[in-house]
Amino acid sequence: MIIGIIPARYGSTRFPGKPLADIGGKPMIVRVLEQAWQAQLLDRVVVATDDERIAEVVRQAGGEVAMTHSDHVNGTQRCQEAYAQLAGTGSLSAPGPHYVVNIQGDEPFINPAQIDELAAVLDGSVELATQMSPVESAEILHSTGEVKIVLNAKQEALYFSRQPIPFFRDLDPARWHEHHPYQRHVGLYGYRADILEKIAALPIMPLQQAESLEQLAWLEAGYCIKLVTTVHQSQAVDDPSDIDRALQSSRQG
Repeated sequence: MIIGIIPARYGSTRFPGKPLADIGGKPMIVRVLEQAWQAQLLDRVVVATDDERIAEVVRQAGGEVAMTHSDHVNGTQRCQEAYAQLAGTGSLSAPGPHYVVNIQGDEPFINPAQIDELAAVLDGSVELATQMSPVESAEILHSTGEVKIVLNAKQEALYFSRQPIPFFRDLDPARWHEHHPYQRHVGLYGYRADILEKIAALPIMPLQQAESLEQLAWLEAGYCIKLVTTVHQSQAVDDPSDIDRALQSSRQG
């Protein structure tokens, strides 16, 4: 069984109430929910929230809600609490292993095919999975806002960094991307349920603290992260100014 869980908290620092923001006549969380419903490989979709206002909007749209604590530091922990609630009610009757796909609650036009690309590799042996896409410009490669991935021959992550790795000692940095197949991280995650429980309980690890990337804690703790290439690009809404950009991107897509 593969469960799509959409973490949605009300108290965003940069954009309070973001899940309820109007995106083309619908609350953003409803937009995300409707996209997730279209994915072919999800058996169930649940919104995990800490706010009754968000929960009510989801219920009115016909969605399922798991009410979670407000003190989670990331979506991984919120997904774990929501999954534990579902498991505790006995509603996960399908035989395991179970997987959770963490669908970002601020990507109102995520392509359902992107979700299916990730879900397709969740075969029972995979512990964790996430997505990547090729780096095609020096601007993206050297942007600290873009997380780059070093991977092995099995398409498994060796490291994530805000800096470009490998470093080409004798080449102009503006041309590094022409000499190596750099990959950038696309933040859709799949977790096997038993692994989700373990990583949600991890303390902050040194590599995670250095780069402010939670997936480095998973690697440092010894877990394996499978990488899946995607051709789909989704527009995240980080602040109110991103709403028009997201709508424009959806129309062009």
